[in-house]
Amino acid sequence: MFPAAIPFPDIDPVLIHLGPLPIRWYALAYMVGLLAGWVYARSLVRNVALWGQVPRPSVDSIDDLLVYAAFGVILGGRLGYVLFYNFDYFIANPGKILAVWEGGMAFHGGLAGAALGIWLFARRHKVSALTVADICAAVVPAGILLGRLANFIKPELWGRHTDVAWAIVFPGAGPVPRHPSQLYEAGLEGLLLLVILYLAARRGALRHPGLITGLFGTGYGVARIICEFFREPDPQLGFLFGGATMGMVLSLPLILVGIWLIWLASRRPLRKAGDESILRQSGEKPQ
Repeated sequence: MFPAAIPFPDIDPVLIHLGPLPIRWYALAYMVGLLAGWVYARSLVRNVALWGQVPRPSVDSIDDLLVYAAFGVILGGRLGYVLFYNFDYFIANPGKILAVWEGGMAFHGGLAGAALGIWLFARRHKVSALTVADICAAVVPAGILLGRLANFIKPELWGRHTDVAWAIVFPGAGPVPRHPSQLYEAGLEGLLLLVILYLAARRGALRHPGLITGLFGTGYGVARIICEFFREPDPQLGFLFGGATMGMVLSLPLILVGIWLIWLASRRPLRKAGDESILRQSGEKPQ
């Protein structure tokens, strides 16, 4: 007999129907996440005091960055899911690879795709890829927060069996009460990391190119590994070795790269404010 658990809230995964087109919470999370990231990124770039002498893309070019990042996240996220989480299935059913509306996106793959988009954008606009990555890293947790909430509403990616007082019985996950691990991830990988990076930017981290990116990589990797202890492994993979999951394994290189970027950024001298030529280059006026 299972202990008492909180019933799953009755939330329709479809927010609204526009004629024959259903608008799902899942798709809305992606759209709102990209829009919120675009608004926040523009505000960061517009704030001269955060940057000192560090050259940065113009405010208007952030529109292009949104397109580069969106394509990178969608293509990389889907490819990462195909390669790392369900390769045998998609080899047997190649026609399903493009069926993204059926679900199946990998964060680490989306991150790799976004990195490629950042590099292409930086080359086109002749700015440091690390600076562009810092802008994206600062805003990404907002999208993660919304995405994990969408995972909860769907529901999918639920947690392991537990008897904690806030355990939930998820539809499609059997009668056992489980950790609402999607909410843990929303809180740690999303909200907490968003606040940490916001405070770091306010304290001058954007004047050290690569520092915000390093903090994001390290913070996300640690948060993801913690949450993996509560999240049910993907059924087609299970545990890999010694209780490790694919999410843990893919997060370790992210932590190492993050630490390396933090070390690299800390060795560069602080770029103080006051260089008028840099401000003119970015089209801003000193404040």
